[in-house]
Amino acid sequence: MNWPSVMEAFNDQYGVELNDNDRSSGEALQDARSNAQNPTHSAFNGGYSYALQAMNDGLTQAYKPENWDKVPDAAKTQDGHCTGTRKVTTALTYRKDLFEERGLDEPETWEDLLHPDIMQDLALQTPQAAVGLAAALSINNARGGSLGDVQPVVDYYNEIQEGGAEFTDNFLAQFSRGEYGSFIRYDYSGLDLKYNNDDLAEENVGVALLGGENGKAGAFNALYGYALLANAPNPEAAKLFMDYVLSIEGQQHFTDAYVRPIRAPEMDLPDEFPPQSRYDETEFTIDQQTLVEQQEDIIQKITRGAGL
Repeated sequence: MNWPSVMEAFNDQYGVELNDNDRSSGEALQDARSNAQNPTHSAFNGGYSYALQAMNDGLTQAYKPENWDKVPDAAKTQDGHCTGTRKVTTALTYRKDLFEERGLDEPETWEDLLHPDIMQDLALQTPQAAVGLAAALSINNARGGSLGDVQPVVDYYNEIQEGGAEFTDNFLAQFSRGEYGSFIRYDYSGLDLKYNNDDLAEENVGVALLGGENGKAGAFNALYGYALLANAPNPEAAKLFMDYVLSIEGQQHFTDAYVRPIRAPEMDLPDEFPPQSRYDETEFTIDQQTLVEQQEDIIQKITRGAGL
């Protein structure tokens, strides 16, 4: 989500170097739990529901960054433990040139991905990562499931694995080489690859927001944010960075990579996003506290059911 640019700009302005291990939200949460008494990092950055889990585990402390009041109430905890910073939407990124060679149209629903010529080289991530959980929730909702019933996505995952789909964290280079024809991640992932990457021609990359049958929404709008960790080794530096991320300058780095910042209503967004009408047709959200209460159980059920 353009974090290297955010960190570099912060370092240039304040002379403070940052360390980001670039781990998934689940891995970051596990690290915070394993090192609660002697944290390896000063702040948690990742999926907002994972930040809420860290708060519920007593791993965070209160801090309201500058411009905290500009963050919508639904994207922050009133005690200042967790603050949303940007939002992204589950989407399919695909090689338009390969799809054209195979006689495939742009997918519009999750059912479309069950075509043998799409499943054979489809890549996605497991629900242990926030991006993988968002994909699972998207598919489950599109196929009539709920937080209490994840069998629809379990069945879907078993079917696409039989068709050749792979669960992996590393697929961008393979996608550029044509080894994967499509991958499921977020809208910004494909848009950034399409417009900010020289390895692929812009016209060869497509980004599709998918719905379900009978008009069901199938594109989960995921909130990401951060939390200051309890016992943070460098709390003042972390606070300064959290202030910077919520500044308009800091938020602008997200739009440069086609990520919608939490302060988007105050900013001009790029024209390259899919039409807003398509977001309106396919996008949905889930109450964050409700999600966090069931999240670990959901992840375990999907992981076991699909053999991940």
